[in-house]
Amino acid sequence: MLTVEKIGGTSMSQFQDVLKNIIIGNRKNDELYNRIFVVSAYNNVTNWLLEHKKTGEPGIYNKFLNGEDFSSALDSFAKRLLLINDGFADIGLDLKEARDFIRFRVDQTKTLLYSLNKVMASGYVNMEDISLAAREILASIGEAHSGWNSVNILNNNGINARFVDLCGFNDNAPLTIDERIHKEFSDIDFEKVLCVATGYTKGTEGIMRAFDRGYSEVTFSKIAVEVNADEAVIHKEYHLSSADPKIVGIENSIPVGHTNFIIADQLADIGMEAIHPKAAKPLELANINIRIKNTFEPEHPGTLFTRDYISPNPRAEIVSGTRKVVAIEVHDPMMVGEVGFDLGIMKVFQKYNISYILKSTNANSITTVVWENSKVDKLVEELSANYYAVTTLPCSIVSVLGTNIALPGFLYKASKALYEKNINIESFGQSLNQVNMQFVIRREHYEDAVVALNNAFVK
Repeated sequence: MLTVEKIGGTSMSQFQDVLKNIIIGNRKNDELYNRIFVVSAYNNVTNWLLEHKKTGEPGIYNKFLNGEDFSSALDSFAKRLLLINDGFADIGLDLKEARDFIRFRVDQTKTLLYSLNKVMASGYVNMEDISLAAREILASIGEAHSGWNSVNILNNNGINARFVDLCGFNDNAPLTIDERIHKEFSDIDFEKVLCVATGYTKGTEGIMRAFDRGYSEVTFSKIAVEVNADEAVIHKEYHLSSADPKIVGIENSIPVGHTNFIIADQLADIGMEAIHPKAAKPLELANINIRIKNTFEPEHPGTLFTRDYISPNPRAEIVSGTRKVVAIEVHDPMMVGEVGFDLGIMKVFQKYNISYILKSTNANSITTVVWENSKVDKLVEELSANYYAVTTLPCSIVSVLGTNIALPGFLYKASKALYEKNINIESFGQSLNQVNMQFVIRREHYEDAVVALNNAFVK
């Protein structure tokens, strides 16, 4: 059974547990092989290189864009990586070899960025393309660092491991992402070697241009399809659970166990990505199942995503959502009976590249729920200039999801649970396939709503 397995940054930072729980475990000799590991950078490394994913705090990329001293910043960054290396000496990392590798890779990066800087200064090129190239180069360092270290540790522990460097630093061939993956994996006997591949892949289309920070899962997906894996496994530092244990308590949250790709799409839409939606789709089409496992509970089977699964018993599988949304309502008397009236509204959304999570309509009003970000103000300003009345409400959205909830009583049970907590439903959405009930509520009620719905359906 050939598996492709992705290890996230938080887990990578505790590689001693990855080594013990995931890579070695109870396996012996040949059982160690027929696996490809796709690794993320260690925790926070990509944040230092680009910008903090959650807070937006600028990293080295911002220094390059602003013409600041990115060289010194890269030197300081390299020192931070060497401190990370120190933590793995006890499990077999050769610190001298690891230091030489990352220093050489950082020096290569400096050379490339200097060249890009000079090209930008010429004024003859598209500045955006050069900036994106710099972002790609910087992003790749983190996965090269963690991937090389992992292989060095494995080899020093008697495991025949191979570093599959998809970053393309020493390859000038104009390959697409798929072509590079095909090239690098075409001559490997997986029964005799354990592969560790970088989550970043260099390609002519630019993996960050297409997928931004979700690129490592896209690499993982493409590798699984390329080698026709029997299963694609994602190792996280937690289980995919019925609800956030930090909100409902560990004792009231259970691993989902089994669900389908439709639910994976619903989760991605509200920001709870079991897997990036653009990574899940190729696996679904290739009929490769996805398994989400907890790094620190290796004996637990985790949660399996399959194409055709429907729960044999009616049940809600997950309660999830987010506080970071805004409801935008466009009210206009001219809307009544006007075919295609919402087309003009959607064109404004498209102009600002804003996607909605929920859309609810009546005779003269259209409510959409979008992620809160800096572009929303400009969107609302333009809508207000063209329509009768536009109202916004900072809010949260809570979803009840399940593969088998298309039965009488589920909506009643959910709304009753919210009513009993004195939580008003500001807006609501559900499609005909009935796998997801979406409740728009006030932000201050978010945690109470998650607890109430989890208690109603799961506890």
